[in-house]
Amino acid sequence: MSKYARRIDANQNDIVAALRACGAVVRIVTQGDGIPDLLVGYRGYTLLLEVKDGSKPPSARTLTESEQKFFDDWKGGMLAVVNSADEALDILKRCV
Repeated sequence: MSKYARRIDANQNDIVAALRACGAVVRIVTQGDGIPDLLVGYRGYTLLLEVKDGSKPPSARTLTESEQKFFDDWKGGMLAVVNSADEALDILKRCV
């Protein structure tokens, strides 16, 4: 785990609840090291979602160095940053 304590964004629970209400399986990832916050399975798709608090200014929503490295290196399925439940649900719509 990185030297920084993992913080849960204030909107994460709302995002998880919205995804689950649509039938997605959601696992909250606590691994650290830049790995996104949510592992989501939906209709045969696997998504990795990094949650940022959309109520904060853009400067407070930037990826950490380790998160940016993960995004830069990722060669798997969909990987996205979401700032709200609506953004997360829009991503699910792309999976149908």
